[in-house]
Amino acid sequence: LLTQNALQGVAPPFALCHGTTTLAFVFGGGIVAAADTRASAAGLICCPAAQKIQPVHAHLLMTTSGSAADCMLWERILSRQLRLYHLRHRHRLSVGGAAKLLSHMLHPYKGTDVCVAAMLCGWDGGRSERTDGGVDLGDLEGEREAGNKGGDRGRWEGWEREVETTGMEDITVRGRESEPIRKSRRETEPIRARGRENKPIRGPLGPGLYYVCSDGTRLQGELFSVGSGSPYAYSVLDGGVQWGLGVAEACALARRAVYHATHRDAYSGNCVDLYHITARGWSRRKREDLREEYYRERERERERVEERRREGEMVERRMDRKKERERKERGKDEQKNCRPIGDCL
Repeated sequence: LLTQNALQGVAPPFALCHGTTTLAFVFGGGIVAAADTRASAAGLICCPAAQKIQPVHAHLLMTTSGSAADCMLWERILSRQLRLYHLRHRHRLSVGGAAKLLSHMLHPYKGTDVCVAAMLCGWDGGRSERTDGGVDLGDLEGEREAGNKGGDRGRWEGWEREVETTGMEDITVRGRESEPIRKSRRETEPIRARGRENKPIRGPLGPGLYYVCSDGTRLQGELFSVGSGSPYAYSVLDGGVQWGLGVAEACALARRAVYHATHRDAYSGNCVDLYHITARGWSRRKREDLREEYYRERERERERVEERRREGEMVERRMDRKKERERKERGKDEQKNCRPIGDCL
């Protein structure tokens, strides 16, 4: 017999202090997500190169904050569920649907030691979205790239992004080195039938940003920052996020917000990861050490000090010229008011 509740868990050997900085915001060019790379436990830095932003699907990213093990587990569970949904229904689950699914899966663990605070950043209705029950070529390409980076590289060798349908009886999939593979009508009819029955319902298109917590909380917004460094990141984002930002400006703003958070928060630091999500999918920027941002910030501070000094000198020169003009005007007035000595006798 079990003497302990399965959801209660085992007490850790020491107190865990969760600390991180993750952020994401929506602007005219899509969504920018950023996070630091420091993983800590109590007063120890466990890993300086942690990956806190994980691709969940071809159109969806997940930023993680909380317990590293819990975040990794639920990211894999959500990725599996989204892939199964895609295979069953022949279309992708929306960002809002993925957030609701994760919230419902986490809600039974409310009050336990499970600690997950995630943001889901994605785009609904991108160019790779298929509404005719076909295969999502954008998803295949994303999996091919992921496979090339991992150990499943050979599965995608020799294949092109080309799927053709010839008539109503055959389906031809062409490769680089192999001959066309033809399937019979009996094999292809159930696939087409499933595609017609499960035609996706078109919802709101465009970027989607959601916050999901391990207690089942689900919030939709255009700007979120999660973690121990989030108050410092908000101080930068609240005054800088605008809809008309360019991609370079948005990435620079996110990088600067993470830098300010790591400068004040001891549990955040090392490097910064940047992702940009558009209708074509997500793209990752090169990981950058926050020391470079520190040097850039010091250079910007020197420029601001020099600019204030020049402005002060210009104000002083204007004040000196104004005083000189006033002194000359007073001299002219005194000369006009002064009468000759002969007129006074």
